[in-house]
Amino acid sequence: MKRRGVVMLLTVAGIVIGGGASLAAIFGYRLNLTPSEPLGLWRIETLRRAVAVGDIVFVCPPRMALFKQALARGYLRRGVCAGGFAPLIKTVAALPGQRVEIGEDVEIDGAMLGSSRVRKTDGEGRALTPFPGGIVPPAHLYLHSSFASSYDSRYFGPIPDKGLLGLARPVFTVGP
Repeated sequence: MKRRGVVMLLTVAGIVIGGGASLAAIFGYRLNLTPSEPLGLWRIETLRRAVAVGDIVFVCPPRMALFKQALARGYLRRGVCAGGFAPLIKTVAALPGQRVEIGEDVEIDGAMLGSSRVRKTDGEGRALTPFPGGIVPPAHLYLHSSFASSYDSRYFGPIPDKGLLGLARPVFTVGP
């Protein structure tokens, strides 16, 4: 009888947690468990203006082989975006028409982007191929995170803005 009670309790707890997570996602809340931005609960706020450099956003990565490899390597999580990816939470660092130059660090329109060291390998020693640089094309965003090991546009380049879900607003976060 005791075992049946424990199983029932765990089942109910699982339903409550799963239901709560589903409701949170429906109402635009996301749990950030990556170090790209502070850990915690964030809300997706509808963007009612043009996206701007410095905006922290949630964006779905495009369905591309590069992102499938990133998922397999553990750089991305599974989620609700097309291709089974979780939305990225990143800062917009450059907009269409801006020039991105990649060297040891990233420069945008000739100005160095802070915390943008380009790594040659990931934490497991696997080779990383940086984006070669160039002009951000129309309807694309160049995304960045100040976290040194972030998988961002330093490696995948600008991505289509059609995947933009909205601004990322912290609700309850911990860390820097």
